[in-house]
Amino acid sequence: MLTSLIVSQILSWIVIIGLVVALLALARQVGVLHIRVAPAGALATSGGPAVGGAIGAIPATTLDGQSVSVGGHAHGVPLRLLLFVSAQCPLCKAVIPMATSFARAERVALTFVGDDDAGAQRAMIAQHGLEGHAFLNGPEVGQAYQVAKLPFAVLLDEEGTILSKGLVNSREHLESLVVAHEMGIATVQDYIGGLKAQAA
Repeated sequence: MLTSLIVSQILSWIVIIGLVVALLALARQVGVLHIRVAPAGALATSGGPAVGGAIGAIPATTLDGQSVSVGGHAHGVPLRLLLFVSAQCPLCKAVIPMATSFARAERVALTFVGDDDAGAQRAMIAQHGLEGHAFLNGPEVGQAYQVAKLPFAVLLDEEGTILSKGLVNSREHLESLVVAHEMGIATVQDYIGGLKAQAA
C-alpha cells in the first residue's frame, strides 16, 4: 500500500513537471506568433508626402460650394483626420461608420474627401448620416497627398504636419494611425520591422 502511494506521488510530480515545461514552451510559442502574426495597421504607401512632412494650405471646395483650405495651421484642432472616400467604393462605405465612431471616441476632427459626381456623394452622405461632417469634393486634396487607392486616411496635427497615413478598411487600421503617432513611429509596419530585427 505504501509502495503504491509513493509510486503515485512520483508519477504525479512527473506529470506536474511535464505540464510546467509544456506551459513554458507554449508561452514562448505565443510570443513568437505575436511577432510573426503582427497587429494589422494602416498600410502605408510609398507615394505622397512623408510622415513628419507638411503641405501648406490646399484650397478646396465643399459639396455646398464653400471655399475652404485643407492642411496648414488649424487653431484649436489638435488632431485632424482626412478620410478619402468614394460613393463607388464598397470598402469606403463599410469604413465610414467606423470612422465617425472612431473620430468621436478619439476626439479627432474628421473631414471626408472625395472626387466623384456630386449627386453620388450627396446620396452617400444621406445614406450614412454625414451631414454634420465636412465633405470636400474635388481632385486638389487627393492630388496633393498623392492618394492612389481608397479608402485612404491622413492624420494631421494642428500645424498640418502629417502624423501618420495609410490605407484603412477597419477600425483597427484607423486606431493604428493614432497609435503610430503616440509611439513616435511613422507606421505600424516600421514597428513590426523593429520587433523582427530584435527577435533575429
